[in-house]
Amino acid sequence: PTDSVYSRFLRRLMENYRQYVDAIFDELIDMLTELLPDFGKTLAIDGKALQSFANRKSEQEPDGRRDTDGDWSKKVYRGIRKNGTPWEKITSWFGYRIHLIVDSNYELPVNFRLTKASNSEVKEAHGMIDDLAQAHPKLIKRCQEFTADRGYDDSKLIVKLWDEYKIKPVIDIRNLWRDQDSTRLLGEHSNLSHDYKGTIYCYCPEKGTQRVMAFGGFEEKRGSLKYRCPAKHYGISCQGLAGCPMAKGIRIKLEEDRRLFTPLARSSYAWQRAYDKRTSVERVNSRLDGFFGFENHNIRGQKKMEVCCGLALCVMLAMAVGRIRQKKPELMRNLVVSA
Repeated sequence: PTDSVYSRFLRRLMENYRQYVDAIFDELIDMLTELLPDFGKTLAIDGKALQSFANRKSEQEPDGRRDTDGDWSKKVYRGIRKNGTPWEKITSWFGYRIHLIVDSNYELPVNFRLTKASNSEVKEAHGMIDDLAQAHPKLIKRCQEFTADRGYDDSKLIVKLWDEYKIKPVIDIRNLWRDQDSTRLLGEHSNLSHDYKGTIYCYCPEKGTQRVMAFGGFEEKRGSLKYRCPAKHYGISCQGLAGCPMAKGIRIKLEEDRRLFTPLARSSYAWQRAYDKRTSVERVNSRLDGFFGFENHNIRGQKKMEVCCGLALCVMLAMAVGRIRQKKPELMRNLVVSA
């Protein structure tokens, strides 16, 4: 079709049939929930910048060439170089942000929101989880783990996931301590401490040697994390074992600090394996940029961007449903290989 035909079609779709795009998206999610017994078992969330390349707002009369809905936002990246010096990188953009919740196993979207670039990722996450629970209760009940980067480090979000939905939050944590390399005593225990990530350390009563305690699992009924003596668990020689109050292990209530202590202990290997799945969102974002052309587009206005994102994600899900029904699940994310 010509550009004018496409523009008229998209305008009618935005003005009169926007709700059908959402309905198609939800129907495809329900189809995948039935086709894949483990669909939704692990979820991940992240936000993606969608830059607008149109002219910005101005005092001139609207001419259809300007993007009057988008706004500015920035993202700060920090880290430590190999030589120990800190680095910082700031990126800014004008336009929008798409917030995506995806199945981290199949790398398929299950919920999305399109907002102005400056909207808070954490606030949107709260609403998206509630919306997902209302629209797809079977999927949210199936979910066991929910992963996110440190931009979603929020005590209320962590509490919501576990207390309301029994989903284990696997969310990276920011270091808010002034003395960033320090540890603090835990409660009234003189030879037990933790760092800003919630890693538990014990100290030999004789030598004062610091060791990481072994995670022994989560006790849901008690709402506590169980930690074992590292000397007994790993077979390490410890001169103060006989008189150590931690020799029998210890239980730490989640209520001690809901941000630090989560049902899946941050110091465990299981937490790291779960967190590694978070990169699935980045691959979905990459497909939006590459296959669907959002890296270099001429879309102007929030309504048009919402429709275009919704259509792209519907195509992504429809392709997955078709491949599964063809008994070719290995091609569910492939848009170019013919059937």
